[in-house]
Amino acid sequence: MRLGILTGMVSTEKKALATSVPGSRSNATIAESWQTSIEKIQIAESLGYECVVVPESWQLSAIPWLSLIAEHTNKIQIGTSIINSYSRSPAALAQDFATLEIISEGRMILGIGSSSAAVVENYHGIPFKKPLRRLKEYTEIFNMLISGEKLFYEGEIYKLTQGFSLRYDRPRDHVPVWIASLTPKSLEQSGEIADGIMPVHWPSSRMFELKEQMNVGAKKIDRDVNEIVVAPHSHLFILDGNNDDAIWDEARKPLEMYINRMGNFYHEMMTRTGWEKEVAESQKAFADKDMDKAIQAISNDMVEEIQVIGTVEQIRDRLQERSKNGADVQIIYMPKGEPKEAGKLLEKLIS
Repeated sequence: MRLGILTGMVSTEKKALATSVPGSRSNATIAESWQTSIEKIQIAESLGYECVVVPESWQLSAIPWLSLIAEHTNKIQIGTSIINSYSRSPAALAQDFATLEIISEGRMILGIGSSSAAVVENYHGIPFKKPLRRLKEYTEIFNMLISGEKLFYEGEIYKLTQGFSLRYDRPRDHVPVWIASLTPKSLEQSGEIADGIMPVHWPSSRMFELKEQMNVGAKKIDRDVNEIVVAPHSHLFILDGNNDDAIWDEARKPLEMYINRMGNFYHEMMTRTGWEKEVAESQKAFADKDMDKAIQAISNDMVEEIQVIGTVEQIRDRLQERSKNGADVQIIYMPKGEPKEAGKLLEKLIS
């Protein structure tokens, strides 16, 4: 079983900054110095966690945080989960990752996705047009620049004719690109262009379907789909017998949020993968402004299938099960608490 970590930069050097847990509408917050976050990443690295990835969405920039992680680690792979394909040009992101490749000595992963119209248009002020096509062209241009190829590119969106190239002392000539794919068309395209995918809220028992869908695209270019890494987010909720009902509700809240507030991709995916009743009931309650009912519409069965919930021992078993079902590398959220406490849990999960 292969595991990675998702962690955000949650403070400045001098003052702890509380920030919401990624992907949650709960009141739970994290508050720790960035130095403490680095210490926990170093513990994960020492235990054999394969990668550490950082989010961005509409909060702090991922790029400076990546450089800190690269400077304070030695072997763990480092990436984004995710950076969107609108707010930076492909060349600007290639420049950033070229610098990070030098600092990390060739350990970077580009995790990229379309994000959503809400974020792209209302935060960055950019029209959310042709997201699938944009991802394809963006990935191809990024790969060209990282490889050192001269940039002559004729696409539907990008037309680049001057032959610029990105010159630096390369540790390697390719940075793996992991794409946030969920839709059938995106998964098919990822079969052609991605080194990995990072699905969110994909059901455990249907994990195998991801490579089946990507294989449609992989066959077009005579590619082995097993070359593509499936790296789903695996959101953990630990039950200890003290406040289990509240923990179940915490596990429901990210699902409710993604159904009702994160565009169409997620609720359509959850409907396609067997949760039509829960999705419809949650959407109706949300439309009626009944937030508690919108959350409670998420059944225990849906939570168990999509999230990873249980005692620590049960969670470890569930992670093993997800691995057998087709999850190559599972991205879990960095445990809260002091480094020693977080390290004990990280060790139990990977042992």
